[in-house]
Amino acid sequence: MSQFDLTGRVAIVTGSSRGIGRASAFELAEHGAKVVISSRKQEACETVAAELNGKYGEGTAIAVAANISDKAGLQNLVDETRRAFGRVDILVCNAASNPYYGPQEGIADEQFRKIMDNNILSNHWLISMVAPEMRERGGGSVVIVSSIGGLRGSPVIGAYCISKAADMQLARNLAVEYGPHNVRVNCIAPGLIKTDFARALWEDPEAAERRNAETPLRRIGEPHEIAGAVVFLASDASSYMTGQTIVVDGGVTI
Repeated sequence: MSQFDLTGRVAIVTGSSRGIGRASAFELAEHGAKVVISSRKQEACETVAAELNGKYGEGTAIAVAANISDKAGLQNLVDETRRAFGRVDILVCNAASNPYYGPQEGIADEQFRKIMDNNILSNHWLISMVAPEMRERGGGSVVIVSSIGGLRGSPVIGAYCISKAADMQLARNLAVEYGPHNVRVNCIAPGLIKTDFARALWEDPEAAERRNAETPLRRIGEPHEIAGAVVFLASDASSYMTGQTIVVDGGVTI
């Protein structure tokens, strides 16, 4: 059996109606997992779940809309997952927000709080909801999609970078707490990926050209290139890895 085989395991992927989350859901299903698609809009979730069921067989995926700022909604997401599949083995915290672009001194308190709540607190909530059963079962994997923004400063997305650095520390702390129970917590730090979320950073041709010139691989990334790292961290292939951040950025940070 392949170390990457996820047959019999159940994964929740937030922000999975598009971009990195959607690509990750398909790659997890490709390796045998049952997948719960979640984002803010139920219709968008159902579209992706239907595609997964069409490709990998009925019963592969369900759709449960949830806003990451709504704790009750996230609890419902976990409850519906258990109702449908009986367990949660893998949690991919992918959803995030960034409502502000500009210097740090110009950000409104409400915008700062929204970034911190959606990118850190919501992850804390979700992990706390699924960790007890993982701990009791003696295994589980949590994957937080952070960013290379958490490894360096930015004059434009500073609060977002701060939140993503905090996600890396969240993974380290929880890895220490849950390690004795074989529950692993890791991060992925993508560079610039061609998603709607990052559209403002790659859609401008001049900006994209500058970014490509600064990137050793001379291009921005694609969502499926992050999905491979998600499968690695979710599977037994990474069974001796916890509290770490995998940088997938085409070489930008080197």
